[in-house]
Amino acid sequence: MKYKRILLKLSGEALMGSQQYGLDQEMLLHYAKEIKSVVEQGVQVAVVLGGGNIYRGISSEKTGVDRVQGDYMGMLATVINCMALQSVLEHQGVQTRLQSAIEMKAVAEPFIRRRAIRHLEKGRVVLFGAGTGNPYFTTDTAATLRAIEIEADVILKGTKVDGIYSDDPYKVTDAVKYTTITFAEVFEKNLKIMDMTAFTLCNENKLPIIVFDIHTPGNLLRIVQGEPLGTLVKF
Repeated sequence: MKYKRILLKLSGEALMGSQQYGLDQEMLLHYAKEIKSVVEQGVQVAVVLGGGNIYRGISSEKTGVDRVQGDYMGMLATVINCMALQSVLEHQGVQTRLQSAIEMKAVAEPFIRRRAIRHLEKGRVVLFGAGTGNPYFTTDTAATLRAIEIEADVILKGTKVDGIYSDDPYKVTDAVKYTTITFAEVFEKNLKIMDMTAFTLCNENKLPIIVFDIHTPGNLLRIVQGEPLGTLVKF
C-alpha cells in the first residue's frame, strides 16, 4: 500500500443519495464497503463526515437561528452521520471507534489524540464527529486538523467529481482536469477545493490532498495502492 494511514473526508450531502435530506442506506453501505476494502489491506483509516444532509450551520441565519447556535447544531448532525456509518461498518465486520469534539459520553469517546492513534494502530476505523468543537470552522478544517494530529500520510477527499477542474465540469464543458497540481497553483488559480483555513493548514504542514470520485466502487482501494486517480495536490 502506498499510504499506511489515511484521513478520509466525506460530505454529508452525499449521504442523501437521491433523497432531499437525511440518510440513504445504499450510500452508507457503499461507503462502508469502500472503507472495509482498504482496512482489510492493513491501511489505518480515520473518517470525518460533514453534516449538510441534516443541517448546515452556515445557512442557519436565514431561519432566525444565530450562526454560533447553527454551527453547534451542524456539529451534532455530523455525530448522527458518524453513528450511522459506524453501525453499518460494524455490520460489515469492521471494528470502529467514534470520537467527538463535543463531549457526549453515552454515544462517543472524547477526542484524545493518543487514544485515536492507538485505535488506528489496532486496526480500528476512527470516526471523528462534531467537527473541531468550535463554531466558524468547517468539517474540511476539522478533517485537516485531525489528519495533522494523527500524522496521516494523506487526506483523501471523496466527492462526486473525479478530481479538480479548472471550472465546474457540470457547467463548463471544456473545463480542464488537473492530474497533479501544487498548493501554490491552487492559490494562484483560486480553485475551490477546501475552505482557506483547511487548505492553508495542509500547505503549512506539507500534507498532500487527493480529490477523487468516491462513488465509483473500488476507487478508494486503487488510490491507497498508488494508482494515479483523481487529482493530487502536492507541495
